[in-house]
Formats: sequence, structure tokens, C-alpha cells
Amino acid sequence: MDLSGKHVAVLVDNYFEQSEFKEPVGAMKDVGAEVTVISTKEKEVWGMIHAELGDKFSVDLIIDQAESGDYDALIIPGGVINADKLRMNEIAQAWATDFLSTDRPLAIICHAPWLLVSANSIKGRRLTSYYTIQDDIRNAGAEWVDLDVVIDENLITSRNPNDLPNFNKAIIKMLSGKSTTASANVIDMPYVVSEDKLEEDIRLRSLGYSEEQD
Repeated sequence: MDLSGKHVAVLVDNYFEQSEFKEPVGAMKDVGAEVTVISTKEKEVWGMIHAELGDKFSVDLIIDQAESGDYDALIIPGGVINADKLRMNEIAQAWATDFLSTDRPLAIICHAPWLLVSANSIKGRRLTSYYTIQDDIRNAGAEWVDLDVVIDENLITSRNPNDLPNFNKAIIKMLSGKSTTASANVIDMPYVVSEDKLEEDIRLRSLGYSEEQD
């Protein structure tokens, strides 16, 4: 699939989950999209590998030097520190709201949905996230579901780094115009979790097993 001519923004603050940054950036570049890394304030930012400090990355633009209308899609990695800082940034909130309201793909993962909670922009939406913030999402008026990828119109969400392959595929497919967005609450692609897998997950959870913790 060739996405030459598509321009994707990746928005971070600092100390983001490194895989949730590197893998989407790599996936977009692999299909020919132009990627711009945008930070809230720093020209160099750090990844985290879970609780350990990761690598340093260069930033292309600071957010107050950029215009959200210049991009075809917005990707926001997670990570607790990164997401907690982003959610309090009014410009970042405005960017997320702008993408939601203009039908351009907004792809967020892990703790990043905190930004939408603080922007008061997910009431009535259906999404997923890292499991520890599901109460925040429900309290903001959204429906939280435990799936690897969820699509609600132009909003793509995933839970954690394990979901990145399907998360990246969903972004590429939506950017290419091949995803259905009308009432596509749960992603309707062949690699989505099957009903049998969902039933198995529900049964295992009833026994106290969690992939995130075990």
C-alpha cells in the first residue's frame, strides 16, 4: 500500500512509551507517508521502555509552530508521564478536538486517551485504552471496551504495545480510505479479535487471569 502524499503528525510531550512511538512512525514511513514529530516544548524527547529510560529522539516542530490542518492524521503515543503532561496542554487538546471534528484519523493508544478526557471530547464515543484508565473514560461519558483495536468513526484506539501491529494496520487502512467509518465502532478487519477469542478472554478474566498483569 502506498501512502505517498499523506502527511502524518505524531504528537508527544516527553517520556512516552517508546514502542508506541517508534513502531507507528516506522509503519507510516514504510508505506510512504511523511511523518512529522511534534512536541509540546522540547526539541529532543525521551522514550520509556516500561519503567526504564529509553532512547532520545529529535523533534521536527514544537506544537505552537505547527498547524493541525496541515496533517492528514494524528498519532498520539501513550506512557503515563507523557499522557499526563499532554492532557493538560490546551493546544494539544485543541489539536485532538480538531481532528475529531474534521473526520481525519486520530489514533491514540495506551494512556493517551487521557487527552480526550481532559478535552471533554469523548462523551458518547466508544473506545479502548490501557485498562487502568477505563474508569476515567467511563466517567467522561464514553463506552470503554477491552479490544485490541476499536474504531469509532475517525477515532482509532488501542490498549498497549501488544496491540501495535493491528493499531498500525488500522491507521494505514483508514488513511488509504479503505476503512468503513460509519458505525464502525469495533474494527471490521480480518485481524480483529474473533468472537471465540473474546469468549476465551472473558472466561479467563472470570478466573482472575489478565494478560496485562500475568
